[in-house]
Amino acid sequence: MANKVSKQRTIREEISLEGVGLHTGKEVTLTFKPAPVNTGYVFRRTDLEGSPEVEADVNYVVNTQRGTNLDKKGVTIQTSEHVLAACVGLEIDNLYIELNAPEPPIMDGSSKFFVEALEKAGAEEQEEDRDEFVVTDIICYRDDNGSEIILMPADEYQVTTMVDFGTKVLGTQNASIEHISEFKTEIADSRTFSFLHEIETLLEHGLIKGGDLNNAIVYVDKEISEDTLEKLRVAFDRDDISVKPNGILDNLTLHHPNEAARHKLLDVIGDVALAGTRIRGKIIATKPGHYINTEFAKKLAKVIKAEKRNNVPKIDLSQPPLMDVNDIMDTLPHRSPFLLVDKIYELTDTHVIGMKNVTMNEPFFVGHFPGKPVMPGVLQVEAMAQTGGILALKSVPDPENYLTFFMKIDNVKFKRQVVPGDTLIFKLELLAPIRRGICQMQGYAYVNGQLATEAILMAQIVKSK
Repeated sequence: MANKVSKQRTIREEISLEGVGLHTGKEVTLTFKPAPVNTGYVFRRTDLEGSPEVEADVNYVVNTQRGTNLDKKGVTIQTSEHVLAACVGLEIDNLYIELNAPEPPIMDGSSKFFVEALEKAGAEEQEEDRDEFVVTDIICYRDDNGSEIILMPADEYQVTTMVDFGTKVLGTQNASIEHISEFKTEIADSRTFSFLHEIETLLEHGLIKGGDLNNAIVYVDKEISEDTLEKLRVAFDRDDISVKPNGILDNLTLHHPNEAARHKLLDVIGDVALAGTRIRGKIIATKPGHYINTEFAKKLAKVIKAEKRNNVPKIDLSQPPLMDVNDIMDTLPHRSPFLLVDKIYELTDTHVIGMKNVTMNEPFFVGHFPGKPVMPGVLQVEAMAQTGGILALKSVPDPENYLTFFMKIDNVKFKRQVVPGDTLIFKLELLAPIRRGICQMQGYAYVNGQLATEAILMAQIVKSK
């Protein structure tokens, strides 16, 4: 998949909101502030000495009981997901989120007010390109309770949630967005929800001090006694409370018939933001919750880290190449059976990306372990060098009149076997500018998104005629 490069974004000016924390009941002010490139999302606790920072990083997740809670060296951020979902939904990449309490204000239990504030602050494009994880293979996480999150290739970030609460009042619901730009209108105003039996337990344990009927939908999933109604009237400071015909506790009109599934989608976006990288792919979440969301985000973060470490190039093999085999033969002197690169996909002054389809018809398979064909490592290095030769010869105006000769090969490592049917992707990067015809390159060869071979190559460009 070819990269659609876009620039990182922050906000133009700082902006604040005030409210109460859902679980703490404390008054809190949240301030969004612009942040430099590559900052990501960083929470700051301004009520603590030195205003310690907690990055929105899945490795800091400590508890997912009633929201996604972070802890870094004893500094906590509770219920981070609604704020983070708003940041992702508006495609803001870098942001400081200052709080004078452990928890953002619950507002109405959705992301709506955070979205409105960020829009009011305005977006500002930054100098550097956005880092984006382009999904090429399916990544899956499931637990023993039938919850599952699958991430698969797609042209942009898409999310589908499928929920089943197994109750009459709230059964199976689905929600989807095809474009992240739909978040603002379709998802942001979907509020958090609870079931009556949960509310009773939470009230008994004093866990929703900031809750009132304006920031959570309460589904009544059991017979409600007069005694319970009285407790709720006291807890929510209301003269009267009743149950609507649709099974929802008094005072709320649903924004969407499937508001619960949409809120679960909001939570997925907020929780997966903790993986720390923009995603180009489609998430399908079945019975999601904060625990499985964050466990999936941990797995995703590991995959992304491994890919960054391996420096895997992203190319769409279905697109026409920059150079086909005829163009390559116009530049390189090699010919069959020793021309070992089929296509060139990228070529700049500093790097080249090429490809070779390894087929059973390769002449070397006839004698190299014919019972268990494996591409010789030295020929992988040769193929890599030929791809590097394209980069080296780019520095001269008439490449057909030059040859490149090996001078040195260092740090060669073979990580996995290359067998018939594999597609080898080569990436070579200049380690220093070409001087006096000497070209030094770091070379990598990949199969199925995994590093197969690496080496540092030094070659000399020599005039042949």
